[in-house]
Amino acid sequence: MVLTQSSAGRLASPLRSRPYRLLLIGQTVSGFGDAITPIALAFAVLQLGGSATQLGLVVAAYAGAKVATVLAGGLIGDRLPRGLVMRGSAAASALSQAVIAISLIGGWSGVALLGMIGLVNGCVSALGGPSGQAMTRETVPAANLAAAISLRRLASNAAMIAGYGAAGVLVAAWGPGWSIAVDAVTFAVAAICFALIRLPARTPAARPVPADHPLPADRPSLLADLRGGAVEVLRHPWLWALIAQALVYHLFYGGAQGVLGPIVVKAEYSEAAWGWALAVLMLGFVAGGLVTLRFRPSRGLFTGTLFLGLTACFPAALAVKAGLAVVLAGAFLHGLGLEIFSVNWDLSIQQNVAADKLARVYSIDQVGSFLARPIGLVLTGPVGEAVGYSRWLGIVAAVMLGSVLLALLVPGVRRLRRIPPAQLIPR
Repeated sequence: MVLTQSSAGRLASPLRSRPYRLLLIGQTVSGFGDAITPIALAFAVLQLGGSATQLGLVVAAYAGAKVATVLAGGLIGDRLPRGLVMRGSAAASALSQAVIAISLIGGWSGVALLGMIGLVNGCVSALGGPSGQAMTRETVPAANLAAAISLRRLASNAAMIAGYGAAGVLVAAWGPGWSIAVDAVTFAVAAICFALIRLPARTPAARPVPADHPLPADRPSLLADLRGGAVEVLRHPWLWALIAQALVYHLFYGGAQGVLGPIVVKAEYSEAAWGWALAVLMLGFVAGGLVTLRFRPSRGLFTGTLFLGLTACFPAALAVKAGLAVVLAGAFLHGLGLEIFSVNWDLSIQQNVAADKLARVYSIDQVGSFLARPIGLVLTGPVGEAVGYSRWLGIVAAVMLGSVLLALLVPGVRRLRRIPPAQLIPR
């Protein structure tokens, strides 16, 4: 492993790029609102008389729609200007969140309505996600890519800390409706930022197409584009192995945080305590981001996967019911480990995947990772009620740790090395 020195000038260098600054501001502002909505939505469902199972269904509606749509987002992101895709997605998200807020404020909302709007919101959000991830590489020189990824994630996580910390206060003071209205405003601001980004047009390489094909030779079919993205994923064993690990992670952990977390913490402590736990979780993300600004191991994916094992600490802390301090410590370690992994994972993809396939690879990553999340969200409520919340949270922690250990057995995960900036070439 190698520790590389950093200086203020070097860390600031990605910020010299105006497109990167606008991307950073847009994603940071929307991240603040996104942190408020899950908490506000959970308590909105509970205030409307919803059960743990109904809360799981509402959250699953959003997650399921996102999984179903994200592949389209990847295809669009590799065909159209990514800035256009991102501002359209942000504008549509602002509108759908505004509808949720108005329904709650006006008193005519219901659990079914929240679920239906969640479907719409999940779709429009998924369309812009892959483009947002792939666009980082377009906005900075190759030598600044690692710092740009770390700074982008650091800013987003800091914004989410503020959002989680404010969520409990906002819900208690103003109610879920006005809290979700804040998210609608942040999406509108993000759409403006993305609209101001100016980048040279991408010119992906032409691909051969049969002469009788209805599309021009430089415009392959959507199916061919999707197949190309899948082939790119399958040719990297470390890539598909960790996507499989993420599928298991989200199948079990999604419901532990999204459904059981707020119920257990509210019962043991208070509504505000769940907001504090998520804020400390995000503080762990920020700490992990700060670590990655200086800690640049040569085998970053291996090191990051080792740290990923810390994510089991949060559900384990919820399971043992040893006090709020233990819950907060588990949340911090979860965020720390996940962020160190995520930065190295993101950089591994950016450095080893061709630029014209990035959005598709990111979309396949999201589909594979989150495919089972809606199932977990739906089943967590009834399974937790059947076996006991604490016992199920303990099982979740064990499965998460076991999946990380299995991923470490893959040679590519252990051997993939970071490419020094001097060796990076445009793809």
